[in-house]
Amino acid sequence: MKRYMLHTLLLSLAAALLWGCGGDGKDEPTPAVTITVSQESISVPASGGEYTISVTTTGKEWGAYDNKDFIAFDTKNTTSQSGSITITVDANPLTEARSGEVTIQSGAARKTISITQEAAEESPYYAPDGYTLVWHDEFDKGTELNGDDWRHEVQNSGWVNHELQNYVNHTTPNGKLVTEIRDGKLRITALKENGKIYSGRVYAKDKQGWKYGYIEASIKLPKGKGTWPAFWMMPVNFHSWPADGEIDIMEEVGYHPNYVSSSLHANAHVHSNGTQVTHEMYCEGAEGEFHTYAIEWTAQNITTYVDGNVQLSYDNRGLGRDDWPYDDPFYVILNLAWGGDWGGAQGVDENALPVTMEVDYVRVFQKK
Repeated sequence: MKRYMLHTLLLSLAAALLWGCGGDGKDEPTPAVTITVSQESISVPASGGEYTISVTTTGKEWGAYDNKDFIAFDTKNTTSQSGSITITVDANPLTEARSGEVTIQSGAARKTISITQEAAEESPYYAPDGYTLVWHDEFDKGTELNGDDWRHEVQNSGWVNHELQNYVNHTTPNGKLVTEIRDGKLRITALKENGKIYSGRVYAKDKQGWKYGYIEASIKLPKGKGTWPAFWMMPVNFHSWPADGEIDIMEEVGYHPNYVSSSLHANAHVHSNGTQVTHEMYCEGAEGEFHTYAIEWTAQNITTYVDGNVQLSYDNRGLGRDDWPYDDPFYVILNLAWGGDWGGAQGVDENALPVTMEVDYVRVFQKK
């Protein structure tokens, strides 16, 4: 009896499902959206170029996105089934070919336009002989840092060195900018809001970094007692300080204006026991004008520069990791601290706030 009732129930359910689907089972499925483009690949010379491609879709509307910062595009008629996209590719400063893509989307459909670009015969940017540009940011696109390249540190005041600033991601709680891109420059601003100091600290490629190379930035330092701007590097695989090393390419404190320093930190040379490796030099106009700060880093030596002049030079003396922990990938850091053990050693002047550190570019070169 129970088997008969179960069988009848199953038949009833099956019939209900058939009726719910139209009864005759002849409903037509919704046709898939298709996208057609007049050109599916673009070969671009090193000088760059602009390319207009027709787009047709069976969907109601369409859009696009790219995957590289040297690609830009402008779309027309995206709310109709026929339109166009104009793709602009920047000049290639690399002496290696590069590639990217623009993807057209309409509904669930996607169509990819592949882009390949020839290498430059030589980099338009200065580097010592034998070096090739492998990464750079000229801060000439958009209004915010590219999230594929940069990450903000978020920490409360007192996190390190008894510094007074709170590091935030892009804006303060009330929406004031601490990092922005404006007029082709990265601007990092320290400011006061509701009794607290806020500022920015950003990391370039902190998951991969670079091992050895020539790394250069053009920076305008802020003015004001309490400022502590820095351009420096930390190891990607960090476990403890100073055992894993720290490379300070440029630091300056506002109570000692225009005197810029470079330092190396390791177990065998660290400020806490007076064995530091550091050098300071006067750079006229460092506060308020752009100057270049750079490092050439090899397995044998680290040399830092200010406007092409040697600041600090330190050789690998073959004494092991305590003296030379600089054979691992390091990543670039830019930050503007306020106060702290060094920046606030002679007090701070909050009347100077807000203050801004500007960065024109960061470039990384390596040997092939």
